[in-house]
Amino acid sequence: MTTTTLAVLVPLLPFLGAIAGLLLGRTAPGFVRPLAVLPTLASLALAATVAWRQGGHQAVDAVTELTPTGSVPVELALHIDGFAALTAVVVTVVAGCVQIYSTGYLRDDPRYPSYAALVSLFTSAMLLVVYSGDLMVLLVGWEVMGICSYFLVGHYWETPEARAASLKAFLVTKLGDVPFLIGLFALATEAGSFRITRILGAVADGGIEHPTLIALLLLAGVAGKSAQFPLHTWLPDAMAGPTPVSALIHAATMVAAGVYFIARLLPLFEASQAAMVVLAVMAAVTMAGSALAALAQDDIKRVLAYSTIGQLGYMTGALAVADRGAAVFHLLSHGAFKALLFLAAGVIIHAAGTNSLAAMSRMGHLRDRVPDAYWTMTVALLALAAIPPFSGFFSKEAVLGVAEHVVTGHTGHAPAAAGWIVLLAGLVTALLTAAYATRLWLLAFRGHGPEAPDHGRQPLTMTTVLWVLAVPSLALGGFAFRVLPDWFDGHDLTPTLTTSVLGTGVALVGGIVTYAAWRHTTAHAARVPLGAVAAHPEGDAGLVEAEAIASHEPAYGDIAYASDPSDPGRLLLGPLHRHAAAGFHLDALYTALFVRPVRAGASLVRFLDREVVETYVRGAGALPRWLGVAVRRAQTGNLQTYVSALLAGTVVLAVAAVLVATGA
Repeated sequence: MTTTTLAVLVPLLPFLGAIAGLLLGRTAPGFVRPLAVLPTLASLALAATVAWRQGGHQAVDAVTELTPTGSVPVELALHIDGFAALTAVVVTVVAGCVQIYSTGYLRDDPRYPSYAALVSLFTSAMLLVVYSGDLMVLLVGWEVMGICSYFLVGHYWETPEARAASLKAFLVTKLGDVPFLIGLFALATEAGSFRITRILGAVADGGIEHPTLIALLLLAGVAGKSAQFPLHTWLPDAMAGPTPVSALIHAATMVAAGVYFIARLLPLFEASQAAMVVLAVMAAVTMAGSALAALAQDDIKRVLAYSTIGQLGYMTGALAVADRGAAVFHLLSHGAFKALLFLAAGVIIHAAGTNSLAAMSRMGHLRDRVPDAYWTMTVALLALAAIPPFSGFFSKEAVLGVAEHVVTGHTGHAPAAAGWIVLLAGLVTALLTAAYATRLWLLAFRGHGPEAPDHGRQPLTMTTVLWVLAVPSLALGGFAFRVLPDWFDGHDLTPTLTTSVLGTGVALVGGIVTYAAWRHTTAHAARVPLGAVAAHPEGDAGLVEAEAIASHEPAYGDIAYASDPSDPGRLLLGPLHRHAAAGFHLDALYTALFVRPVRAGASLVRFLDREVVETYVRGAGALPRWLGVAVRRAQTGNLQTYVSALLAGTVVLAVAAVLVATGA
């Protein structure tokens, strides 16, 4: 087969698997799991073949006109360069691991067939975004991911948290998609095409007259899809969905789509200095703010959610200093260790029966219950904290290194202000990242108190996937920057000495200070035995998580008041802890600025409609009805009455005629 044919099959196979799974879910349930896993693994094999054939060299382009649309045609186009080929491999690896993991995690869930089909459709949509060479076709995958996320986040629809989270995720991302769509049409109008290659050609030739306006409109959609400030608030709440869904969304799909989109059209953003500075500020605020929030969360999945927001900030920071190689490098590295973090968290939640780190810190020997999750999550947290030689060190230091190059004038593709913003925010975030990663590890695995409850061993499909993902979390970074530089625009991704020393140094400081704070708090905290943790059926991990979400109020209720005196985050953040735990009250701010005024306006419109418009309508209908009643009553059917009325009318007319004649 040609490379183009293989590339078409990569997103097509999961799509066909999703359709078949939905059709056979009730009639032949035995086929559901193979239809979920096998098409995704086949897509992985094909994506790897496409990447091997592409080899990081000349991009693979193929195009056919989809439909005649006038002056700006919509075309079914492929554009596969090195970083697109590698991104597709990462997407299929993570999706395959998630599907295999889910066969054990949700094995007793009656809604598994629809869940598996939606995951396959989600994967297909992301692969369409990755391979598409036409922005309108890319938009199809972009929007399908939003729809799938709505259903997947709301999988546990019995809980109000899941229903609210799915609706919030859908509405916030759609809010960003409105200016995004406007920006796409404006860009296509000025470039004369939706084709990515033609748009980049128009940018190079100076054919885009309003690059700043278009770039800012597109950034709004990117901020919503990739959970960047100020449209990031949906992502922590999306943790109400199943843990495998969280792994898929955070590691390889949806949130990575925005970063990938900017990387595709980076020359357009480079054409506007203002857009690059805005992107840098957005990345800096996202990085630092999310790291502070992660340090105060009690729910283990919300810690990882805020962590994802911060790591996406590193990627957008690399793009703000005009280096898509470093951005995509961190996207690939992050995809491996973040998927591992979430899937390991699912095993821990199953074992502990709760999402609460405060509860886990009061359980003894939890790590002995989940040795696979303990060791693999340790690897993933070290990668997250950018400790060498784990993969996160190389990719994160690559981001800091390119920012340093901009600051020192070694490259002139981005404003120096953007370089300073990204470099300083990146170093501060490295300190905070190591702090919350250490805190999570200590509270989850170094707890003291009654022995953790025994819910039985996890299915082999769940633990095997953890070790598969641990390999790239440990080795991907060193391999990528040495072997694959041509895949990243030929840029040298070797970390610089300055940023390596600074980045590793602040990470070690963050970890050591957090450990010291934990020792101090545990020495003085009064240990309150954990209440009885309900036993759950072995292997029914999805229902364990649903019940944990529903029962753990601090995670999804008033998180600012979750009490844990041994939490080092309280000591480190001090009076800032309460605000950080509540996400710095952005949801409350948006409620005051937008939700309440909209509701007040809706109430006013409803009042006017009910009291004014409906009153007018009712009045307009009442008058003819009353006249009809009067006329109906006059029609008695009595001949004498009609003759009397006729004579009376004649007399009246005669009198009127006499009066008129006399007056004349």
